Order: sequence, then structure tokens, then C-alpha cells
Amino acid sequence: MSGRRACLFSVLLSLLLLQGSAFVEELDDSFMETKGSDEIWLIEFYAPWCSFCKQLDPVWHEIGSELRSLGSMVQVGKSDATVSTGLAKEFRVRTYPAILMLKKNTKYNYAGPRTKEGIMDFANRMEGPVVRSLSSPQLFQHAMSHHNVMFVYVGATSELKGNFTTVAEELIVHTHFFSTTRDVLPKSVSLDYLPAIVVFKDRTYLTYDEESDGDLKAWINRERFLNFQHIDSYTLYAMGESGKLVLLALVEERHLCSKSLRYKHLVERVAEEHKETYSRFFLFGFMAAGDYINGFVMGEVTVPSLIAVNLSNDGYYQPAGPVETERQLLDFLDGVLDGTIEMKGGNGFSQRVQRVIYETKATVIPVFRDAPLIGCFLAGFPLAIGAFFCFLCCRNQTIPDDDEDTAALLASSVPQRKKIKNKKSD
Repeated sequence: MSGRRACLFSVLLSLLLLQGSAFVEELDDSFMETKGSDEIWLIEFYAPWCSFCKQLDPVWHEIGSELRSLGSMVQVGKSDATVSTGLAKEFRVRTYPAILMLKKNTKYNYAGPRTKEGIMDFANRMEGPVVRSLSSPQLFQHAMSHHNVMFVYVGATSELKGNFTTVAEELIVHTHFFSTTRDVLPKSVSLDYLPAIVVFKDRTYLTYDEESDGDLKAWINRERFLNFQHIDSYTLYAMGESGKLVLLALVEERHLCSKSLRYKHLVERVAEEHKETYSRFFLFGFMAAGDYINGFVMGEVTVPSLIAVNLSNDGYYQPAGPVETERQLLDFLDGVLDGTIEMKGGNGFSQRVQRVIYETKATVIPVFRDAPLIGCFLAGFPLAIGAFFCFLCCRNQTIPDDDEDTAALLASSVPQRKKIKNKKSD
């Protein structure tokens, strides 16, 4: 009976995979010539040996099936970058898996987490117009319920709207852009002037002021993140464009201990209750400690712990003592801002050299630990090649000396032969 169930399960699984494959097209180097000019494509570039690509493959087929069932205009494809090298070069693929959107001959790179939810949100965001119109309060509330962060232009056509649309065309890969009129917004939203640009997030809103906030694109890059959130390596890397420091509670990946939960809640409370004081300088969140943050500090971080990172110069700050209370955390933040707490790391020359050494060790040591024979071969092979070339160089240097000695010997023997002949003639 169990054997029949297992057989039935495998058959159903195979059917599901085949169904998903029907909505994902394999693309080759001829794709750019055969595609339609108005087509929208979501493409994954993979390599057969890439383990992350293999993990993403079933998710990718789910995305293809779901987009088709929703009637989306987005077509889903994938391409073996090791075979279709021309297509990979066209899209400037450097790492795997690479996820890109092609919309009317414009290419957009997806840099978010490789999850179904994240990729689906990216596809839905890219499918429609760059700036979507919200024509009723119901549509506005629907957008608010589906997006944690949204930028809204309010007012009639103006130069500001043109600037807003230009920035949206570049940053649409990261966040959501809308336009509406004043009567669509809730009565609780107070605007001193129109037109205006408003960001809605963290259950509140902020209005853009060119005089105090500066460049519009820079402001949007600063404000496109929640004040407090769960942060992964993709998000942390993207936060570098905000120009803000990031305060992190470093916790376990699963099953948070009581101290981790206390740190997480402490950071969240400070982010919420002291938003007006620190939100201009800091983003807040919690993150599972791992290879990314270890590589950032070039060492093994303590879990749980607190750290403030400066992604613009690869610097970081750590509390000198224990942080158990809100007051102690506020003192730490003030110390970072006024310079009384020393920054570690950085991107100076010596730090870059140390980073290269650390990354080399981090790459080589696991190889020796998990596969010592392969590690010895990889380490010995370059040395053997180097020794062989040194041998050739030394041999080439000795050959001319031998030739000169031989030539001198021959030259010295010629007169002797002449003398012998002369004696015989006498």
C-alpha cells in the first residue's frame, strides 16, 4: 500500500514539474532576434554546476505557472549562461543565478532575495506603468495594504512630476511609485502645498522638501527602506545606497534565544520611539549572523550581539560594554554619531589587503577541511607550474654560457691544427 502511495506521489510530482516547465521557456542566443519588441520577459541565467541555481529551479517554475494563471503579460524564461554565452554577454551576466527583466528593450537587474514572494513582487511591479495612477480612495487603500513602502506624487502635471517619473524609471526595480489627487488621500494626511511627493511607510508618512531634503533621487534612496525590518544580505547590501548607518541586532538563524529576543525588541523599540531623533542617520533591523556579516568584520561575530555598520566605507561600530537597557543603546548611538566610539574596519589600503587575505583563507580552508586531496592539488598545482617556469628560465640562462665556452674551445683548437699542418709540410 505504501509503495502505491509513493508511486502515486512521484507521478503527481512529475506532472507538476512538467506543468511548470510548460510556462518557462529555454532561451538561447537567438532570443534577442526572435522576441517581439513589446514583449516583457523575466529571465533567469543559470549554470549547470551552480547549487543556488538548482535550489531556485522549482521556485522559478512555480513563478512561471503562477504568472500565467494570473493572466500576466510577463513571460518567463531561463538560459544556460555557459551555453548561450552571447545572450549572457548581452545582459552582462556576472554571477549565478542572475535574474533580469527585459521590458521593451530596456534591461532591469533584480537584486532582491531569491524567494518566490520577492521575485513575484518584482515582476508585478515591472509589468505595469512606472508610475501607476490611483484614481479612488479604494485603490489607494488597496495599494497601502499591499506595499510596505510607496512613493506618491500628489497634484496636477508639473515639472516636479516629470522629475518624479524620471527617478521612478531608474528606481522602479527597488520600490513602488504612484500618482493621485488630493481628494483621494485620507483626510488625516496633511499637505501644506501642492504638488507634493509623499512616502507612506511605518504607519505614517513623510513629505519631500527640496530645500531640506536635497536631491529627489537621493531622498528616495534614503527613504525606500522601512525604519525597522528583518534584514538579509541582499537588503543590507542595498541599504548602502541610503547613505545611512544600519544598527543590527545579530541573532540566530532559527529558534531565537531569550537574549536575542531582548536585543531584537530593544532595537525595535528605539527605532519606533526615537524615530524623529535617529531616523535621519540610522536604519534599524535584525539579521541572522552568518558568512556575510563575518566577512564584513573579517572575523567570527558573537551571537547575539549589536553592531552598527557603515556600508559606504565598510566600517563598523560595536558597543564597548554590555547593552541591556534603552538608555545604554541610545548612548551607543550618540557615541557613533559624535565620534567618541571608534570605527573599526574601513576601506583603507591596509584594510583592503586584510580583506583579500581573509577572503582567500575563507575560500581555501573549507576546501582543505572537506576535501584535503583536492585542496593539496589546488595548492600544489600553481607551485608546480611556477617551479617548472623557474627551471626553464634558469636553463635558458645557462645555455648561452655553454655555447660561449664551446666556441672558445673550438677557436683555440684551430691554430693548433694549423701548426701541426705546417710542421708536416716542413
